[in-house]
Amino acid sequence: MAKSAGVSYAKMDTIVKKIVKHESTTGNYKTINRISGAYGRYQIMKKTAKQYAKKLNIPYNKWKKPLNQDKIFEAILKDNINSLKRNGIEINAFSIYGTHQQGAGGFNAIVKNKKLTKSLERNIRYNLPKKLRHTSKRNLKKTWMKYWKHKMS
Repeated sequence: MAKSAGVSYAKMDTIVKKIVKHESTTGNYKTINRISGAYGRYQIMKKTAKQYAKKLNIPYNKWKKPLNQDKIFEAILKDNINSLKRNGIEINAFSIYGTHQQGAGGFNAIVKNKKLTKSLERNIRYNLPKKLRHTSKRNLKKTWMKYWKHKMS
């Protein structure tokens, strides 16, 4: 994975640890987000789990097993890195986490300053602390990017 991202193995390990820290804080494979329904160490959404379980020939009812969560996360990570490369976006902790959090298309729209869909605007606001959620729509992308660049540095 590190090689395809063009980063050292140590840097990729650091990036993954940062993602886990922000997603499940403890790295617990049984963590559940009561609001979104995201599950596990990497906070994978059910719809995403279903898609990747099928892609990886993992029975959907077994995707929550730790080894399968790891496999799904690695596949998501690989796809996100490929998307970043395709779109000419620098690969670093912020961009990899941003694609994990907002999806590859959502992150690309944010970074390339494209018009926000209602669902992307909602997701961006949800992934900001409460004190920043009421940022004007005009400043929302910039606020989100500044906040997460700082958190992932």
